[in-house]
Amino acid sequence: MAAPTLTFLGATQTVTGSKYLLEHQDTKVLVDCGLFQGFKPLRLRNWAGPPVSPSSLDAVVLTHAHLDHSGYLPVMVREGMRARVHCSAGTVDLCEILLPDSGRLHELDAEYANRRGFSRHRPARPLYTEADAEAALERLKPVSFDEDHKLAGAMRMRLRRAGHIVGAASVRIDLGRGAILFSGDLGRPNDPLMRPPAPREASEYLVVESTYGDRRHDPTPPEDALAEVINRTIARGGSVVIPSFAVGRTQSILLLVDRLKQERRIADVPVFMDSPMAIAATAIYQRHADDHRLSPAECDRLGRACGIVREAEDSKALDQREGPMILISASGMATGGRVVHHLKKFAPDPRNTVLFAGFQAGGTRGAAMIGGAATIKIHGQQVPVEAEVASLDMLSAHADADEILAWLRTCEVAPKHTFVTHGEANAADALRRRIQDELGWSASAPEHRDRVELA
Repeated sequence: MAAPTLTFLGATQTVTGSKYLLEHQDTKVLVDCGLFQGFKPLRLRNWAGPPVSPSSLDAVVLTHAHLDHSGYLPVMVREGMRARVHCSAGTVDLCEILLPDSGRLHELDAEYANRRGFSRHRPARPLYTEADAEAALERLKPVSFDEDHKLAGAMRMRLRRAGHIVGAASVRIDLGRGAILFSGDLGRPNDPLMRPPAPREASEYLVVESTYGDRRHDPTPPEDALAEVINRTIARGGSVVIPSFAVGRTQSILLLVDRLKQERRIADVPVFMDSPMAIAATAIYQRHADDHRLSPAECDRLGRACGIVREAEDSKALDQREGPMILISASGMATGGRVVHHLKKFAPDPRNTVLFAGFQAGGTRGAAMIGGAATIKIHGQQVPVEAEVASLDMLSAHADADEILAWLRTCEVAPKHTFVTHGEANAADALRRRIQDELGWSASAPEHRDRVELA
C-alpha cells in the first residue's frame, strides 16, 4: 500500500497562500486554501489557476478565517470544487464576513483601476467577485472542537483551539496508520484578547508555522507602548492611522485604547473604526465567548468604544477632518481597502503617525513603510511618507519563536518529522535550526510544491 503524501502548495518561504494537499488511498484533502500576498511573483500565483484540480478534492479543512488561509476558496468553488469545507463554527461566522468583503474589494479595486486608468490590464478584472464568495460559503461545514469527525475516505480529523483569532484551530488528521498535525497560526499565551493555544497533540508528523520564527516579541506591555505612540502624536497635533487586520488586531487595539482612556493615560480624542468588515467581526466575539478572555460587558463596550464608519462617503469625510484622532482601518498590511485612501492623505504629514500592529509580509506597503521607504505607490502614483512610522510587534496575534518552542514542548511525544512553514525564508530556517538543536527533532523547511511521503 502506497504511503500518504503531503504536497506544499503555499506558505513556503512566505507567510501567505497557505495550502497543503494530503493524499491517501485515492482520497485528496486540502488543508487551508489561502491567498498569496506581498511580492508580485507571489500574487501572480493567485492568477495562475488552481494548483490542484478543484473537482478532484474530497474535502477541505480550514485552520481559521484569515484570507491567507481561506481567501482562495471562491476561486476553487468557481472552478468546480464541490467538496465540503470543514472548520470551526467561529471560522464559519468570520468567513461569512471576510470572503464576501474580499470579493467586493476585488471588484471595487478593478473598477477603480479601470476608471482611473492606472492598471496595465485592459480592462482590469477582479480575481473573484462577491457572488463567487457567496457561492463558496455554501460549502462550509461547522465542526466542534475537541471531538473526532469523519473527514474523507479513511481520514478523521480533530480541531483544537489555537488562540490567534476567534475560531482558530490546530488540525490533527488521523490517516489510519498514523496522524499529522497542522498547527495553524498559533496565538500567544498571554494575549490580552484571546485565550492561549491548547497543548500540542501527539502525531507522527507536524506542520508548524514560523511567522516570527527568528525573533522574540518586545516584552514591553502593549498598553504602555500604545500609549506612548498615541501621546507623542497628539502632542504634535497629529492623528494616529492604524492599518489593522479586521479580525483580531482591530478588536485588541479597541480594547487597549478603551482601557487607556478609562485610566486617563491618553487624551479623550475621537476614535474611528473605518472598516465595515471589522464592525461585523467585532459582534462575533459575543457569540464565541469560549475563544477569548473578554467579559460580556467588555464585548459590548468594544462596539461603543469608537465611532463606527459604515458608508464610503463618511470614510472620505475622515480625510478632511481637523484635529487629532485615532483612525483604525483595514487592511493590516495596507495592501487594499479603505486604509489605502487614508494613507494618501495622512502619510505626507509629519505630524501624523502610521502605526502597524501585526506582521508585514515582504512586498507589501506595510513592509516598505516599516523599512523606511520615502514614498509608497498608491493607485499609480508615488505618495511621500513624511509621517512617523511605528510598529508594535508585541500587539501581534502570532506566537514568537520562544512561544512556538514552548508550545512544541507541551507534548512529551516527539513527532517523527516536523515541517516548518508559514514563515519567510530566514524565519522558517531559524525555527528549523532551533527545533533540531534545542529539541533534538528531525525538521525541514519545505519549498513551494515539494511533495513528501509520510512513511
